[in-house]
Amino acid sequence: MAGPVKAIPDGYHTATPYLVVHDAAKAIDFYKRAFDATELFRMEGPPGKIGHAELQIGDSKIMLADEMGGGARSPKSVGGATGGIFLYVKDVDSAFNKAVSAGAKVEMALADQFWGDRYGKLSDPFGHSWSLATHKEDVAPEEMKKRMQVAMAKMSEKAKTAI
Repeated sequence: MAGPVKAIPDGYHTATPYLVVHDAAKAIDFYKRAFDATELFRMEGPPGKIGHAELQIGDSKIMLADEMGGGARSPKSVGGATGGIFLYVKDVDSAFNKAVSAGAKVEMALADQFWGDRYGKLSDPFGHSWSLATHKEDVAPEEMKKRMQVAMAKMSEKAKTAI
């Protein structure tokens, strides 16, 4: 006899990103090339559309579907990303460059950040924003506050000289 049904199925986390894209089949292919995603399954929707698909990236799942009338809209339809996905990886330089080679655009170049991560930001060909990072240093709250103030002061100076 089977045991009780789990409220959160094995292999899933409490929160799972769900992307709506224009051309889910192409998006799945891109995520495989860019982020080493594994396609777990897909359910076909109306002709030429994917009603639901699930991918595995690292230890996390991402769900996605094609944009369809009356439902959620893709970044292409709204004119930009409405959120983003943050990926922690072992080697951010390799992962970042692989995604760029696969067709992602650099939004923010990789750099060591005041909070202890080596971090950069990309946009995929479907309009979604991806942040990639490798955690390099645990930073105490007081030290992070100091570093943030220095970083914000540098940003203010750059903004002044750009005007």
